[in-house]
Amino acid sequence: MEPALILAMGMFSLGMSISPGPANMVIVASGANHGFRRTLPFVSGATVGFTLLLAFVGFWLFKAIGGHPAFFRALGIAGALFVAWVGWKIAAARPELAVEKAGVPSFMQGFALQWLNPKAWIACASGAALFSDPRTHAPLAVFVAIYAVVCYLSLAAWAVLGDRVAVLLDSPRRIRAFNLAMGGMLVATAGYMLWLQLFSAPATAG
Repeated sequence: MEPALILAMGMFSLGMSISPGPANMVIVASGANHGFRRTLPFVSGATVGFTLLLAFVGFWLFKAIGGHPAFFRALGIAGALFVAWVGWKIAAARPELAVEKAGVPSFMQGFALQWLNPKAWIACASGAALFSDPRTHAPLAVFVAIYAVVCYLSLAAWAVLGDRVAVLLDSPRRIRAFNLAMGGMLVATAGYMLWLQLFSAPATAG
């Protein structure tokens, strides 16, 4: 497997995992109100829930498109364009993060939230379309493994951020820089994957 592809998987995983979303906001709120350690069960539940969701969507999608390489390529292009749009939205987002009071979230709440989280479903569908190969399960399996690790570390970073929210989130300039970095990372990943879909050799089933 090409190092550039593995790097793209990591960049996609990081950009989608660490960018603001429902789970991230719950984690920030919990970290701010209850501390880092008491937030870790939710982080673990969200990671396990997302990893299982990604495997479910990815391997189901793999079977659905295995005999239709043209459809596979079309999905890959659509996924790359969507990721670019998400990256642009993140980069252009207003430098604000709302932190609200909440109870201590549990492992099961984190697990369930990912299966009810539109961002998680979109990330799974886009990632599976971009990194699946109708000829082999290997790229998708590597992608799932990379995403699991990156997801946990990213969500844990949000817990740390929440724990130190008074210090780290007091500057719109810092949040703006963060949004630009994450959005730019997603746009760069989308560009690479779009190039791969448009100019690589057509995939064949079998």
